[in-house]
Amino acid sequence: MLRDTIKAAQVEAMKAGDKPRLAAVRLILAKLKDKDIELRTASSTPDDDVVVVDVLQKMAKQRRESITMYEQGGRQELADVEKSELAVIESFLPAQMSEDEVKAAIAAIIAETGAEGMKDMGKVVGALKAKHGSQLDMGKASGQVKAALG
Repeated sequence: MLRDTIKAAQVEAMKAGDKPRLAAVRLILAKLKDKDIELRTASSTPDDDVVVVDVLQKMAKQRRESITMYEQGGRQELADVEKSELAVIESFLPAQMSEDEVKAAIAAIIAETGAEGMKDMGKVVGALKAKHGSQLDMGKASGQVKAALG
C-alpha cells in the first residue's frame, strides 16, 4: 500500500539524516492523518490508496501554485523549498500519463460513451476520472476533453 511506502520513506529519511525529505514526508503524513479524521464521519470510505493519491495530488497542485506565485513575486528561495517538497510528493504519485496517452484515453472514452458535444462533457470527464484519475492532471485533461468535443 502507498501509505506503507510513505511511512517507510520517513524512516529511511530519518536514518539518512535527509532533513528536507523528512520534513516533506512528515507533511504528507500529517495531511493523511487530517484526511483520516475527516473520513471518520463519512458514510462510505474509499480505498486507502485512492485517499492517499487524492491527498498527494492536492498537495502537488498547491505546491505548483505556490511555486508560480513565489517566482512571480521574486522569492526564488521560497520557490526552491516548494520545488523540493513537490519532488518528494511526486515521487509517491503513480506515473503520470503522457499527453499522447491522455488524448488516446479521451478518444476511447468519447467513443465508448458516444459523446457528441459539449453537453456530454461531464459524462466524459467523469469516466476519465474514474478510469485514469490518479494518472493525470484533471485540470489539464478537462481542457483537452473540451477541445476534443468542441
